[in-house]
Amino acid sequence: MIAGQLALIIAAVFFGAAIYINAAEHPARLELDDRSVLTQWKPAYKRGFAMQASLAIAGFLLGLLAWWQTGLWLWLAGAIVLVANWPYTMIGIMPTNSRLMATDLDRAGPESRALLQKWARLHAVRTALGFLATVIFLTASLR
Repeated sequence: MIAGQLALIIAAVFFGAAIYINAAEHPARLELDDRSVLTQWKPAYKRGFAMQASLAIAGFLLGLLAWWQTGLWLWLAGAIVLVANWPYTMIGIMPTNSRLMATDLDRAGPESRALLQKWARLHAVRTALGFLATVIFLTASLR
């Protein structure tokens, strides 16, 4: 069943991108000075959001299709966990994102750095959701 395998691949790519952000990109970014860290975060966030939002929707739709084709509830569960990134981002992360995006680069300082550290903790939940969706889809594909 190709839909399920594609859902698994997309969830794994989502998770890979998310873990890269939390484990490599963001820690390296935080080594920069306050203005530079914010300067780098703004365009990286926009690009990352577009990529991960697209992956979450595609994986959700493919997971739904796999569930519809097989009736196996695990495909539905994985789809829901993966798309849960959308409401979590909108409700849990977006207020922090909005404050960071609204911060003028000339005003970057300890407050914006603290927000970026908070953002990393919030983003770690997205990473966990990606991991969980991948595990669920993998379990479903093995049945």
